[in-house]
Amino acid sequence: MPRDDDYAVSGDVKLFDLYDKDPELADKIIFGRVADKNRRGFLKGAGLATMGAIVGAGIPFHANMPAGFVPVAMASNHDPMMGKDAITILNDRPVNAETPAHMLDDDITPTSRHFVRNNGIPPEDMNAGTWEFTVDGLVDNPMTLSIADLKSKFEVVTKRLTIECGGNGRAAFDPPAKGNQWTYGAVACSEWTGVRYADVLKAAGVKSNVIYTAHVGADSHLSGDETKLPISRGVPIDKAMNPNNLIAFAQNGNDIHPMNGAPLRLVVPGWPGSCSQKWLKRVYMRDVVHDGPKMTGKAYRKPGYPVAPGTKVPKEDFEIIEEMPVKSLITFPETGVNLPAGQDSVQIRGHAWAGDVEVSSVELSIDFGVTWIKADLQNPVNPYAWQRFSQTVKFPTKGYYEVWARATDSRDRMQPFAIAWNPKGYLNNSMHRVAVMVA
Repeated sequence: MPRDDDYAVSGDVKLFDLYDKDPELADKIIFGRVADKNRRGFLKGAGLATMGAIVGAGIPFHANMPAGFVPVAMASNHDPMMGKDAITILNDRPVNAETPAHMLDDDITPTSRHFVRNNGIPPEDMNAGTWEFTVDGLVDNPMTLSIADLKSKFEVVTKRLTIECGGNGRAAFDPPAKGNQWTYGAVACSEWTGVRYADVLKAAGVKSNVIYTAHVGADSHLSGDETKLPISRGVPIDKAMNPNNLIAFAQNGNDIHPMNGAPLRLVVPGWPGSCSQKWLKRVYMRDVVHDGPKMTGKAYRKPGYPVAPGTKVPKEDFEIIEEMPVKSLITFPETGVNLPAGQDSVQIRGHAWAGDVEVSSVELSIDFGVTWIKADLQNPVNPYAWQRFSQTVKFPTKGYYEVWARATDSRDRMQPFAIAWNPKGYLNNSMHRVAVMVA
């Protein structure tokens, strides 16, 4: 291990401190020259030697590191816990928990590894045999249906559908945004069985003046006030009529997990997971944009234009989040992996998804984005299922590497390196990075 003295410049001055005070001088000390203006001070308070000591290896492509860069190996902070197969609890009232990226490698996310996003307290009674829900509002034929009614009156279908929390990735925002500090794991692609939401709405006879749906669950408000709902969101009627939306009563061939909305929930893929109401009790049709809890103010909204980090945005400039952005996740290898001596290549694999459309390509980089390697990309098994990508990459020499992944969707929208900051910390689709040590 290097000593503290190894980072001394002169006397009591350390490179670690010098980058804060004089980044040009620090660059000159490390590189023997002043870095260009876009790279100046890129070590963000840590010298290259310090970085190497922390990650445990030299960094072959260090000259390619972008401004303000911090190695992903310096930021890993997973603490697996809880009986739901070692997912990471973010808070317990309400319960919210995510899944480490390397545990999301399955094409079909196991129920035990599906993230949990609650806004209130789940209901105590989740009896599928007695459960009923209502379809009313601006419809010709209001209905109250049991799960048995759904199975007997409508076609039952099974689909793999990706659900992602709108705040997935919020932990990386700088300055920080309030809310659950999700890293990467508030996403899943389970196999859901139910009936098409659109079929039920058609049977109810949606009136011509309907523009929005409203969803109500059986969960209770954290305050205990029975007159309050913890969340009640909806979607435009055109989105509701998408044939891939389900009123689901099974998850991966079994009953839905209680924390994932048992015994009945909506699955509205491609849009924030908050649209997929859990413990579903009622949907009603409206001739105005729904204004239930978490639909107004700044909840699940972003500014209608790009803003600089830390900008205060007027409330009236926020827009409801609809389609989720293109995104990819490396699920193998686990970040921080040490390749054994003599191994200089590894298969990279993961998943990509893209709101209401498909992913058209995924690329990988091992040199901090200077060059890119095209990954093999599978087609989705059905619309809104995530897509598997894989590629074997070879590392040119020993040291610390980062594998970056970027996806591009069928509308040519590509994942960025930097976060598109917004006050509420939504829609972070910056490139996923994993650390690899080559012995």
